[in-house]
Amino acid sequence: MGIFSRTRDIIAANVTDLLDKAEDPAKMIRMIILEMEETLVEVRASAARTIADQKEMRRHIAKLDKLQESWTEKAELALSKDREDLAKAALVERQKAVDMAEQLNSEIIVLDDALRASEGDIAKLQTKLREARTRQNAIQTRMESANNRTKLREMYAGSKTADAFSRFDVLERRADMAEGRADAAGLGIPKTLEDEIAELRSSDKIDAELAALKARMSREG
Repeated sequence: MGIFSRTRDIIAANVTDLLDKAEDPAKMIRMIILEMEETLVEVRASAARTIADQKEMRRHIAKLDKLQESWTEKAELALSKDREDLAKAALVERQKAVDMAEQLNSEIIVLDDALRASEGDIAKLQTKLREARTRQNAIQTRMESANNRTKLREMYAGSKTADAFSRFDVLERRADMAEGRADAAGLGIPKTLEDEIAELRSSDKIDAELAALKARMSREG
């Protein structure tokens, strides 16, 4: 069973209200768009039939116009031969053609009104369809954004991330042990001449800083 029962229901429908009341907005918007598309096809098909009917009627009217001319000529011929009875009969037939043509013209006018109404309905349906598709894109974007946020949160707070960081801790500990072994390997090795000179320079620098500190304190005292 469709959401809408007729074209007017779609035109008057508030898509936003329908989605607000729906348990599954994404599913509802798909159903709305499908029914709008189907209705649009039906209205266009009806308009096409109306146009075809008008063309057929106009062809028939053209034939009736020629028939009127033919009966008029026959009536004139009959009068020229003093056959008023035949002229009158010909005029009766001509009037039948006139009446039929007038009837068809009246029907064409009715179909014109129906065609204009269909044209208006098609325009309104297309507007509603564009609105629905815009809402569908907005809903789809929101759903994708929500899913992406969920995935990111699962990534940050999930067990896989925790396992990865725990592995980093193990690797860092292994690096610490390797560096410790390298440092330990240098213990007990006699200092080189360059090492001892570097220590002397460092010691002189510290002594100089100590002397400067004492001098400043004595001035302040």
